[in-house]
Amino acid sequence: METILSVDRTQASQLLSRWTRQGWLRRVAHGAYVSAPVDLLDSPQVLDDPWVLVPALYGPAYVGGRTAAGHWDLTEQLFRDIVVLTARPVRDKHQVRHGAHFTLHNIREQTIFGTRPVWRGQSRVLVSDVHRTMVDMFDDPARGGGIQHVADCLQAYLKHEDRNDDTLIDYAETLGNGAVFKRLGFLLEGHAEADGVRENCRTRLTQGNARLDPALNCTRLVSRWRLWVPPNWVPERRP
Repeated sequence: METILSVDRTQASQLLSRWTRQGWLRRVAHGAYVSAPVDLLDSPQVLDDPWVLVPALYGPAYVGGRTAAGHWDLTEQLFRDIVVLTARPVRDKHQVRHGAHFTLHNIREQTIFGTRPVWRGQSRVLVSDVHRTMVDMFDDPARGGGIQHVADCLQAYLKHEDRNDDTLIDYAETLGNGAVFKRLGFLLEGHAEADGVRENCRTRLTQGNARLDPALNCTRLVSRWRLWVPPNWVPERRP
C-alpha cells in the first residue's frame, strides 16, 4: 500500500481506514483488506471465493486435505471449512475470515512440496496436487475428515487419471512419517490393482506402532502393519 501509493505508513493507514468506512474495502485480518465491487457496497460479504485469502492470511501455505480432495475429484462430499496447511505460526486452528471457515494445520516450510498453482480470479493460490493430497491425509487423517473418508478418497485415487504410484511413494518418503506407509499399506489390503504400492509400503515399515486414526479408539493391533486399529474395523476385500 505504501509503495503503490508512494505514501508513508501513517497516510496509508488513514486511507485504508477511510476507504473501509466508505465501504470500498473490507478488513479481513490485521493488514489485510479486500475491495468491494460497486454492486456489493452495502453487503457485509464481498468475496465469492475465499480461497483468495489463503496467500495473504496464511502464506507460506497451500490448500490441502479434504478441500484439495474435493478440488481433484477424489470426493463428492462437501465440507464447510477450507483446510490450509501453513508454515505460519497460528494459535487458533479454526478461524472465520470474512464469513469463511478455515481449518489450519501447521507444517514446516521445508515440507511444502507437491503443490500446484491455481488461479482463482486474479489470485494465484497453491493447492496440494493429487498425490500430496493423499499423503497429507495419511499423515494426519483429521485433514481428510477422518480415516473412513480418507479410505474412500484412496479408492477414488486408485481410479484417478493422474494416479502415479511412484510419485505417491516418493512423496511419502520425502515427508518422512512412517505412519503414512502403515496406514496406506493396511488400507490397500484386498486391492490387487495396488499390489506394488502395498509392497513398497511393507518394505518401508518403521519401528513402533501407529494408530490408524488417532481420533478413534484403536485397541486391536495388526502386527503385520504395526498399526492399532478400531476393534470392528475390517478392510474392504476386493477380487
